[in-house]
Amino acid sequence: MSFWIILLIAIGLAMDCFAVSLGVGTSPIPLSRRLVFRITNHFGLFQGGMTLIGWLAGSFVVSLIAPYDHWMAFALLAYVAAKMIIEGFQPDGKQQYANDPSRGKSLVMLSVATSIDALAVGLSFALLHVNIWLSSLTIGLASSGLSLAGLLIGNGLSHRFGKRVEVLGGIILLFIGLRILYTHLL
Repeated sequence: MSFWIILLIAIGLAMDCFAVSLGVGTSPIPLSRRLVFRITNHFGLFQGGMTLIGWLAGSFVVSLIAPYDHWMAFALLAYVAAKMIIEGFQPDGKQQYANDPSRGKSLVMLSVATSIDALAVGLSFALLHVNIWLSSLTIGLASSGLSLAGLLIGNGLSHRFGKRVEVLGGIILLFIGLRILYTHLL
């Protein structure tokens, strides 16, 4: 498989990272270097790592989680989306910033939710005898880069349109989860 095909696959997998980062960028949490570092690196590591795990695990792990992977991704995204939407409707004085999406379980949930498809791609790469190191690195870098772009664009929208964009970010996350369900169930 040529590098250009791998790059296209990487960009396709990274689009979920871009969309989720766009939603995270709309949150009222200030966009610091630390937040950007955590989001972009976790998304990149999880995407590249899940590709490698899929390649290593072969069909065993994928066949175990395949019936449920879409439900897992939807539940994780819906949970974070609901928190963002609720916070977006709170008055400015009462808004809590304790739910930083770049920390703790929120970050892990978002990272897992955006990288589940990479597990299946890793399995297919094993069947096609693709260079897994180049593929995982390419997928990880593309995911990090598009995550950075999503954070910056979302933050720009948030500054321009205020709290309404946080609600929009939550809705975007919810639609990503619904799209995952739709594509897997139909």
